[in-house]
Amino acid sequence: MHGRMPLPKEVNFVTFDVYGTLIDWETGVFDAFAKEAARDGYTLSRDELIPLFHQTQQEIKSGSYELYAEVLRRTAVQISRELGWPLEPSRSGFLPASIPRWPPFKETNTQLERFAKKFDIGLISNVDDKLLGETRRHFKVDFDLVVTAQQVRSYKPDPAHFKEAERRIGTKKGWVHVASSYYYDVEPCLKAKVPVIWVNRAGETLDAGAKKPTAEVKSLLEAARLLGAAN
Repeated sequence: MHGRMPLPKEVNFVTFDVYGTLIDWETGVFDAFAKEAARDGYTLSRDELIPLFHQTQQEIKSGSYELYAEVLRRTAVQISRELGWPLEPSRSGFLPASIPRWPPFKETNTQLERFAKKFDIGLISNVDDKLLGETRRHFKVDFDLVVTAQQVRSYKPDPAHFKEAERRIGTKKGWVHVASSYYYDVEPCLKAKVPVIWVNRAGETLDAGAKKPTAEVKSLLEAARLLGAAN
């Protein structure tokens, strides 16, 4: 088993993934699909939809870069076909249009405020600037750094986001990333030697040979405590 990369002795910059870490995208996505499908008399299963969304997104994002709004439209069409609900492609905009309604986790703003009092903070997200702007209306803090897929023209787990964040921060020293996705964030951070705290809300288990994150927590509150931002 690989040893864990340690946390920096002195942390001064903390970045966050957005969807899954700060925003409950699973609830947002399911609600959007369920509402649109209900217009056609279809009922969808959350347990079937969410894994299908994960898989479809991975496939589409691994192709050539396109804006995330377009990725979402393609995802909506592909998933509806697989679920036997024949959605007209002209209606696929329901999914990117739902992003402003994707809710933050209950703890998000309280913990972001704690982090912001102690550190410089940033967002590193697989999204386009416009959609992230709509999501940021949920947050009560300002960010010192924002890196999106649109800015680097690629999607995590490609390392471009983290290279750009390092360039703007000016160093990797004292920087910690906080994220919920092992695939999109933890693995590329470990490869880039960026200390990473895995917010494992769902209690996922890693394969035996998988590299361990710097730390694993169940919530943002635990991450804040770990970094000394919460009592």
